[in-house]
Amino acid sequence: MSHASRVALMFAFLCAGIGATAVQMEAQNEAPNPYRTVPGVWAELPDGRSWGSTSLVEVSPDGETIWAVDRCGENNCVGHDDLDVVFQFDKQGNILTQFGAGLFEWPHGIDVDAGGNVWVVDARGNEERQRGHQVIKFSPEGEVLLRLGTAGVAGRTRTTLDQPNDVLVAPNGDIFVGDGHPGNGNNRIVKYTSDGRYLMEWGETGSNPGQFRTPHALAMDDDGRLYVGDRSNRRIQVFEQDGTFVRDFYNMGRASGITIHNNKLYVADSESRYTTNPGFRRGIRVMDLDTGFVIAFIPDPDPTPGGTSAAEGVAVDNEGNVYGAEVGPRMLRKYVAR
Repeated sequence: MSHASRVALMFAFLCAGIGATAVQMEAQNEAPNPYRTVPGVWAELPDGRSWGSTSLVEVSPDGETIWAVDRCGENNCVGHDDLDVVFQFDKQGNILTQFGAGLFEWPHGIDVDAGGNVWVVDARGNEERQRGHQVIKFSPEGEVLLRLGTAGVAGRTRTTLDQPNDVLVAPNGDIFVGDGHPGNGNNRIVKYTSDGRYLMEWGETGSNPGQFRTPHALAMDDDGRLYVGDRSNRRIQVFEQDGTFVRDFYNMGRASGITIHNNKLYVADSESRYTTNPGFRRGIRVMDLDTGFVIAFIPDPDPTPGGTSAAEGVAVDNEGNVYGAEVGPRMLRKYVAR
């Protein structure tokens, strides 16, 4: 039995007798923290630059290098067309590659496909500057290879996006985009072919299965099922690649960033607090997909957080080191096993 089948069986058992497709679980705040935080600034930016906000971090296909995007020392890149924003680091935090100057308004999501190409989402736009509301595919050296959406134009059509959040490239090359950052936005998943042709979409605003309130983050398991961090609904939804709803679960907080590594789901919750998600502490939760249990929790170091804090994006390298991209603290963190 595949791990996805075992999880489906477990969730069916949990749902039995409660008459719901969703599994409402209590906050998982007490799992052990098997990681230590690398102190100080782990990855230095060039020319003495300080990190701005970042929600974008991903690893290369071999897990040996880390890709991250800086919002130009601030929380957007407007007026900073001279600054590179996309960086590739080795595991010691040394820069290997940099590019992307003058191309973004508000970089927000990232994926690295099997060929090492880097996909970056721009979640705001300006029609006059002809930037934003797009997903841009780069070669590993920074050459622009493909764009999804119409530069600077917000919309909900086959050729336009409106504040897209994240992108994921499936093993077969199909592209999935979580479209709509506001809770009342587009709230859809858009699927394209590998060369950018529109295939299909699903989703609308709401809290029923297949509806969304900010599809903020995407990941895919070994069985090809798409996980969507449905942040404002405080849940993760799971779908087949044709949009068929599989299940949802609520025990991972407000999912700002998600990734799957070695059958474990890592979820960065940068927004839970008593007013938005009572009982949940902020931090990075790790779920064993074979059992559905949270096995680790890296807590937000701020005991009384406001706004956005700790990691919003999350990635894991081939040694199991965890990387957190932080919007509020404006930092790229590295966590290593104790």
